Amino acid sequence: MKNDRKTVFLVDDDMVILTVGNEALAGTYNVFTINSGVRLLKMLEKNIPDLILLDIEMPEMNGYEIIERLKAKEETKAIPVIFLTAKTDGENELHGLSLGAIDYITKPFSVAILLKRIEVHMLVESQKRELIDFNNNLQKMVETKTKTIVELQNAVLSTFTELIECRDGVTGGHIGRTQHYLEILINAMRDHKDYKNEISTWNTALILQSAQLHDVGKIAIKDDVLQKPGRLTIDEFEEIKSHVLFGETVIEKIKGNTSEQTFLEQARVLVATHHEKWDASGYPRGLKGEGIPLQGRLMAIVDVYDALISDRPYKEAFTHKKAVNIITESSGTHFDPALVDIFLSVSGKFYEIVASNKLNGADQQKTGRLSQCR
Repeated sequence: MKNDRKTVFLVDDDMVILTVGNEALAGTYNVFTINSGVRLLKMLEKNIPDLILLDIEMPEMNGYEIIERLKAKEETKAIPVIFLTAKTDGENELHGLSLGAIDYITKPFSVAILLKRIEVHMLVESQKRELIDFNNNLQKMVETKTKTIVELQNAVLSTFTELIECRDGVTGGHIGRTQHYLEILINAMRDHKDYKNEISTWNTALILQSAQLHDVGKIAIKDDVLQKPGRLTIDEFEEIKSHVLFGETVIEKIKGNTSEQTFLEQARVLVATHHEKWDASGYPRGLKGEGIPLQGRLMAIVDVYDALISDRPYKEAFTHKKAVNIITESSGTHFDPALVDIFLSVSGKFYEIVASNKLNGADQQKTGRLSQCR
């Protein structure tokens, strides 16, 4: 049969108190009588009680010194301590309570009052532990539920973006690769003198997730334009360019129907600015230099790189080396020169992703027509 009796350590150098206390408590609790603070500390190395009754005035080590040691150790700091003392002045009582004692009982004590005080504190501690357990379980439930919701959101988002890719004939994982490239660039920027302060404030996971929506506006482009194998007319090119503003409109509409703004705002920035160019020749607003948000300047590099190394209806995939050369030559015109330097420092990691896709046959898939306007 399980023993549910609580354990009490009674610590006092007075044998009379130890005897009386043991007789008073033994019918209700498992009682261990200890005649010094040194022995108490030794016993606590192997046994943790539910409560300690602790005398203050003892040789070698007094009660104040003992409780300070108990509260300083992770293993013993939560043990409730009731001081036993012959002192009745408020100053000593306040001192004991300030050190972490939960109560103060004067000697000689009434057995009935001692039992009731212990009973009350045992109940309080039990309820406290139950509350802690409940909160821990509730936290785990919340974390599990949150994880499930996030996984569902990611699944919906991933499926949605894949559908967009398919409309454009993209089956080679453009969105997934650009996420990987973007993560590499962001990590490389963390120690860069010009960008480390701004990067330190970013929620990288949120940005990478929102990057999946950078071409969401393509859902508004007609199939015969989006999938045209030849060169676009001027009017068709203008229609392709409209995907940026339409994508912004989509994101803003979603923002208006939810309280979650951070993720959507990151998505809006990426949608609106990844076709802007450093020299102001980009679209849709002709932003220039640092007037283009940093997220958009980063997305521009990874988006173009992936377009260059991918097969298109009108061209075969360029080699990694050629793609790097094209981006290097576009430094200061299409791209932020400082970001191009960072790209060059980690371009080998980009190639590892390309090589991995080649091994998996992903490079054989045709990606979209939209790159002509990149």
